[in-house]
Amino acid sequence: MQSIIDRDTVPPRVDFPAVYNAAADLLGRNLAWPQKTAYVQADSGQTLSYGELDRQARQWAAALQADGFEPEQRVMLAMHDTLEWPVAFLGCILTGVVPIAVNTLLTTKDFAYMLGDSRAKGLIVSAALLPQFTPLLDGRLAALKKVYVDGSGDALGHPRLADLRAEQMPMNQPVATQPDDACFWLYSSGSTGSPKGTVHLHSHLMPTAVLYAQSILGICHDDIVFSAAKLFFAYGLGNALTFPMSVGATTVLWPGRPTPDDVFGALKRHRPSIFYGVPTLYASLLAHPDKPASDELNLRICTSAGEALPAEIGHTWQHNYGCEILDGIGSTEMLHIFLSNRPGQVRYGSTGMAVPGYELRLINDEGQECTPGELGELQIKGPSAALLYWGNRAKTKATFCGDWTRSGDKYSCDTDGYYTYGGRTDDMLKVGGIYVSPFEVEASLMTHAAVLEAAVIGVTDEEGLIKPKAYVVLKSGQSCTPDELKAHVKSQLAPYKYPRWIEIIDELPKTATGKIQRFKLRAPRT
Repeated sequence: MQSIIDRDTVPPRVDFPAVYNAAADLLGRNLAWPQKTAYVQADSGQTLSYGELDRQARQWAAALQADGFEPEQRVMLAMHDTLEWPVAFLGCILTGVVPIAVNTLLTTKDFAYMLGDSRAKGLIVSAALLPQFTPLLDGRLAALKKVYVDGSGDALGHPRLADLRAEQMPMNQPVATQPDDACFWLYSSGSTGSPKGTVHLHSHLMPTAVLYAQSILGICHDDIVFSAAKLFFAYGLGNALTFPMSVGATTVLWPGRPTPDDVFGALKRHRPSIFYGVPTLYASLLAHPDKPASDELNLRICTSAGEALPAEIGHTWQHNYGCEILDGIGSTEMLHIFLSNRPGQVRYGSTGMAVPGYELRLINDEGQECTPGELGELQIKGPSAALLYWGNRAKTKATFCGDWTRSGDKYSCDTDGYYTYGGRTDDMLKVGGIYVSPFEVEASLMTHAAVLEAAVIGVTDEEGLIKPKAYVVLKSGQSCTPDELKAHVKSQLAPYKYPRWIEIIDELPKTATGKIQRFKLRAPRT
């Protein structure tokens, strides 16, 4: 399959008319093949064609209008990745309503915060998640007026999305939104503390598809894609909605948590050509005792994001499955990947080069642009940068600096334009006056045969000095002592970088998207 865009040319411009609705654009691109499967729900085998997706999204838009929703009002989506997810998301956008996609693994307290913070007027919730919201539906949330339920479970008296939709004739014309109108929100994953409502515009979705999915991945009409990252996550939203819909590809959805058994089952049964994962999942897949042989899969390309991919995982995956993992970095603020390895040019241990259409710079502690090899904060300029953090002026000003967005990630860049991850700006350790990258120590630990996962933080010793501490999860059936792991790191890195303490634990704290929450490891134990 060939890329739509020549990767060696200047990236195309993504221009928009004065009146533009992102959902109408994505749906309209696929009206030429209405019978083609747009989505497959892997657990049930149910499918949704592009023609049905268009009809149902326009029915849901009409249902929202009939219920009194107006443009710019907000509706929260707390939904598993079912066939109704793209219907609900796109239907909201068609009518100018702003959907807010949220993590389905949060607590009642988290959902209360987000509903209150966003002042959402509506809520669409999977039946299985409804008990998490029931304590909140006693009138305490003054803004919340309507609750809709997806799925066959007990709706507790609330109307079902599918029933309301089926009663409506499809909307004829989308609401006349503009490219710079608010289109949808995503809440940040909370890997560094409280989540923030990140506001994106109608003009933000398509550039991610054109500049990354089409230019770097070469996604095309014949592809079948499967994303372990969920649709509520910026990474998953692009992977499983914007990218395939931009070219008419087919998407496999998995409503539950992506366990290694389930992921390998979907890869074998539905034979996707593109798989989107995260480093912790790739590690678990490679450690699986019954992992399939290469010829049982149909992969042509894989991607990784969320955290930097340890080189050992990339090499081992490619050796086992003959398929490169393109490690990249994106963010909720930038909507998707802006820095990535490229097919045939992968350097494991590096996050690759700038995605054409995005500009990158590294800023050192003195506020100057870094020289080659110098560690600095990564900042990004590009067409998908969020408008703001809702209700958080201070954080907005600190992150969005004119045309540039601060990532909070430390990187260095070599003379070839390849960027190497150096940890978060708030995770970097200064040991003996010298910066130590936690990721570098983690990557070293990951090369030990017994280690499944590792996370490194800074801890103050008895003299008040910061030293590295590692939390390590071992592979099933493996054993290893902290002293053995220390010796392993010392054999690979400069002596001052080895972890002074190593704690072997059963699992690392993570977000629902697989990102390690180091701030929880730093929090005092109670």
